[in-house]
Amino acid sequence: MRLTTLVAESRDFCTEAADLLRQLGDVVLADLDRGELLRAVSGAEVLWVRLRHRIDADVLAAAPGLRLIVTPTTGLNHIDVEEAEQRGVRVLSLRGEVDFLRDVRATAEHTVALLLALLRRLPAAVTHVRGGGWNRDLFRGHEVFGKVVGVVGYGRLGRLVGHYLQGLGARVIAADPHVKAETVEPGVQLLSLEDVLRAADIISLHASYSSSTRGLLGQREFSLMKEGAWFVNTSRGEVVDETALLSALRSGRLAGAALDVISDEDGGEPPDSALLAYARDHDTLLVTPHIGGCTVESMAKTELFMAQRVVDVLTQATPVKSLEVMRLA
Repeated sequence: MRLTTLVAESRDFCTEAADLLRQLGDVVLADLDRGELLRAVSGAEVLWVRLRHRIDADVLAAAPGLRLIVTPTTGLNHIDVEEAEQRGVRVLSLRGEVDFLRDVRATAEHTVALLLALLRRLPAAVTHVRGGGWNRDLFRGHEVFGKVVGVVGYGRLGRLVGHYLQGLGARVIAADPHVKAETVEPGVQLLSLEDVLRAADIISLHASYSSSTRGLLGQREFSLMKEGAWFVNTSRGEVVDETALLSALRSGRLAGAALDVISDEDGGEPPDSALLAYARDHDTLLVTPHIGGCTVESMAKTELFMAQRVVDVLTQATPVKSLEVMRLA
């Protein structure tokens, strides 16, 4: 039986990955909006998405022959997993692929880039020069060297970010209830979440999204942070109470924040977010459009890996792994 794979977000899709998928049948490479997706998915057995689309009950209802949803991501909050399982549709992702993900470092590098841009006020300085200015006194920033960095969620990405920042001379402390003290990297101290929030000059959030981590950092948590601390989030927007974050920025409790994620991201359009509105007028808040994993190298690597998994699964070479319980990672 030949299957049809619909790649709904195919810009710069890995050629080798597409060739692998063609072993199963037809491959449709497209870049679809919501309405186009609802029409095109009706003839697909395999649906491949990145992060643009919410795969919800409406999409699943429009795809009676769908067998597999593929997403080269570790987060799954863009897919209604329960609805898919009820309809007998399997979800294949990068969650749990620990060995493979060790060499996928794009999001960790982006976290450090965001932090440096925030502390050194780089976007404002670049805008200043583009406007004809050359006043260095307007952009006196801060160094990472000597700062205490609190990593919240000490899984793969948290460990990488901690390692990178140690290389810049920061002292790293971490909070993660699923990690034992004897397993942390040399020089890293494992503390409670409250102790990390109180002690850190910089908080870098790397907690996976789940029902237990939704709103993990709220008004109380921001009130525990040092006056003038900096905050970076490259995990998921829903892990943060964004109203509390905005309040901490407006009050000056936080010196600044840098985000690669916003709650309720929807397709290629910016969400209706008070944080985004604030960022347009304040250089103390930097926001990038969820590009942490968007490098040429990481996307090609993950797409090729996932394509091989799809072939293996659908030719019954290996079983689909059950979805692991989401946790701080």
